[in-house]
Amino acid sequence: MDARVLLATFCLMPEGEPGGSLLVDALAERGVEAAWATWDDPEVDWAASDLVAVRATWDYQRRLPAWRDWVARVEKETRLLNGGAVFDWNTDKAYLETLGEHVPVVPSELVDDEDLVGGLQRALDRWGSVVVKPRIGAGGVGVVVIDSVEDDRLVGLTPGPWLAQPLVESVRTRGETSVVVLDGVARTQVDKVPGAGEVRVHTEHGGRSTLVDVDPAAERLALDAVRAAEALLEQRLDYARVDMMELDGRLAVSELELIEPGLYLDLAPGSAGPFADLVVDRLG
Repeated sequence: MDARVLLATFCLMPEGEPGGSLLVDALAERGVEAAWATWDDPEVDWAASDLVAVRATWDYQRRLPAWRDWVARVEKETRLLNGGAVFDWNTDKAYLETLGEHVPVVPSELVDDEDLVGGLQRALDRWGSVVVKPRIGAGGVGVVVIDSVEDDRLVGLTPGPWLAQPLVESVRTRGETSVVVLDGVARTQVDKVPGAGEVRVHTEHGGRSTLVDVDPAAERLALDAVRAAEALLEQRLDYARVDMMELDGRLAVSELELIEPGLYLDLAPGSAGPFADLVVDRLG
């Protein structure tokens, strides 16, 4: 196959996500020339590629206007996996309210500046301890756990709007499960636990990740969540990562990542092949 693919990343990770060279190699084995490219690099000719896959653009949430302009431009010039409409829907975690009409999700209270105290108090009245996070955010940045609207950390909240959710106690023991879905197939499961005194499972906050076999219950929820999102968006999803926690004795979706979810290639190098197969299929 004579094709060229660009894998979009950001300036602090010019070589892409951890293990990113595996994607380039897997695509090369399938006759596809691939390279990592920084999304905001003005020297990159995105139109010269046959397909663009957003992979590690892990600063988009800080730069939404520029990011959305870039997405719109790329979509006019070439094929973009998942695409701008999916990205827009997935950017604001308010999507969990709509998704929750179709699959179990961690419940949420939407909070904004116009009713910050009221929104947080409603969440506290419902659930007691509450996790507050930016609705447009990533990497656990800005997440705080509160038991009162008088918590001093609220003074330093990152820009809103926010999502308030119950503190799911199982995150401290069982942690969080992530299932990577490629072309409608659950390919990888990674179980993540937070560091001591944390609820965030990200490695930069002391969390640990372990590759495990895909659990049937986690697979069912992941595929149900992807199918529900496809129905809501009225389009097929090329890829997704479904994060979930145990809530009241069953798994519930905590986030559905459709923009730039890492593939955990450092833990699951075998994921490179299925992703390359997905790309080849879309090129066809």
